[in-house]
Amino acid sequence: MDASEQRIAERACERLVIDYAALNDAGDWGGVAALYVENGRLSRPTTPDDFIEGRSAILAAFIDRPQRQTRHICANIRVTIEEENAASISSQILLFTSADQMPLVGTYTDKCVRTGEGWRFAERRGSLDFPKSE
Repeated sequence: MDASEQRIAERACERLVIDYAALNDAGDWGGVAALYVENGRLSRPTTPDDFIEGRSAILAAFIDRPQRQTRHICANIRVTIEEENAASISSQILLFTSADQMPLVGTYTDKCVRTGEGWRFAERRGSLDFPKSE
């Protein structure tokens, strides 16, 4: 992969993170699930060790979640192209859920692959950087 191809791949992976946030905020659960490979895995920042496995299970988990209005702000997106069709991404997220709640700050660590549909998440692992005290 030459430098130009690498920059294109990096940008496509950055866009994947941004699209995830935008589709999530829009409540487009089908669009969110479509960003994963068929056997992709997701763990939410509030439950980093509890993976949801498979595109259909990810879709069902979003549909089953209580409705809420959110705004995700993505920052510090760093893409590492591991090989021609595989990449890792780290990013920070700032999640606003309501005016009367403090925003959550978290990190996503992603594994992505290039498919016939473009770059997709193979694994998206979230964690909170400042977990709530119990």
